[in-house]
Amino acid sequence: MNKSELVKSLAEKAGFTQKDAAKALEAMVGTVQGALAKGDKVQIIGFGSFEVRARKERKVISPATGQEITVPATKVPAFKPGKSLKEAVAAPKKAAAPAKGAKKAAKKKK
Repeated sequence: MNKSELVKSLAEKAGFTQKDAAKALEAMVGTVQGALAKGDKVQIIGFGSFEVRARKERKVISPATGQEITVPATKVPAFKPGKSLKEAVAAPKKAAAPAKGAKKAAKKKK
């Protein structure tokens, strides 16, 4: 799903116009981005948490030259999914109907 599809879905589910849904999405993204830039954590119960994590300086080998390069320490945004989101993604789906002839093949094996 891309941004325009997300805006359309938000508009349909919330009863907004697509223009209002786009404004709401932009406001939400901007708010999360601003909070992370300040070093704050944004927690949406049931969905997940956005936070800033620190990466240590590390040494890597350049695949092009084979030289060792030092990658400086940095801060990166991270997302940790909440319990409800994890359960929604991991929910078992209906089992697909067996392919034609699968029963016959199973009987032949026995």
